[in-house]
Amino acid sequence: MNDQGPGAAQVARQPIIILGGFLSFPLLYCEMQDALTQLTGASVSVVEIQSVDWVLASFAPGWIRLLRKLDRAVREAAGRSVTGKITLIGHSAGGVLGRLYLSPRPFLGRTYPGWDRVDHLITLGSPHYSRPRWTHGGAMSRWIEKRYPGAFFAPQVRYTSVAGKLIRGNRQGSLRERHVYAFYEDIGGEGAAWGDGLIPVASALLGGAQQIALEGVSHFTGFGGPWYGAAEVIPRWWNGVRSGNPST
Repeated sequence: MNDQGPGAAQVARQPIIILGGFLSFPLLYCEMQDALTQLTGASVSVVEIQSVDWVLASFAPGWIRLLRKLDRAVREAAGRSVTGKITLIGHSAGGVLGRLYLSPRPFLGRTYPGWDRVDHLITLGSPHYSRPRWTHGGAMSRWIEKRYPGAFFAPQVRYTSVAGKLIRGNRQGSLRERHVYAFYEDIGGEGAAWGDGLIPVASALLGGAQQIALEGVSHFTGFGGPWYGAAEVIPRWWNGVRSGNPST
């Protein structure tokens, strides 16, 4: 493996944790876990969060259950890391929750000092920005953005946000383009935008973070293109992460 930046060796050595998205479960990320392991040579694990955990997180108190499971996985991995740190990869809503986990401030009476154990947060198709009318998942992103805007804990924590540029919404287009238009408009307020088939690019690229937009990449399997966790897509954003340069 050829290093492509001063921090590449450290990033490759330390454990990687994958935090899945809304209604996901660990088995959905097996391909991603295996591909990252082969590419990086690092220990890669998936947080044991199940679909029901996300259902219970419709309101802020339910986030505690998710944060507790994430914290358990991070502490375990950091304990065997040569750097004492881990790289956290959050897909979709997992990337948004990862931003909250970094905060040393108490949340509903509990503290999860992720910023002491996570030195790099990578988000994949995460809806960081949403308009108030989007209620399906938008409450979490708006609450977090209000309190910890953008790459709030940089430079102690490095942030990278990855967006897929698969399809543009079109109100008068094909059935799929019309559906996508509705998704993008509901989330970001602009339907005639580019996105990964669910999350518009503008919502997924976090302010102050390294930003990577990938042509032809979808939100997940079944959205019409290879998704962020596909074996052929992972090197495209991982190499950009390691080099510190945007990829396409």
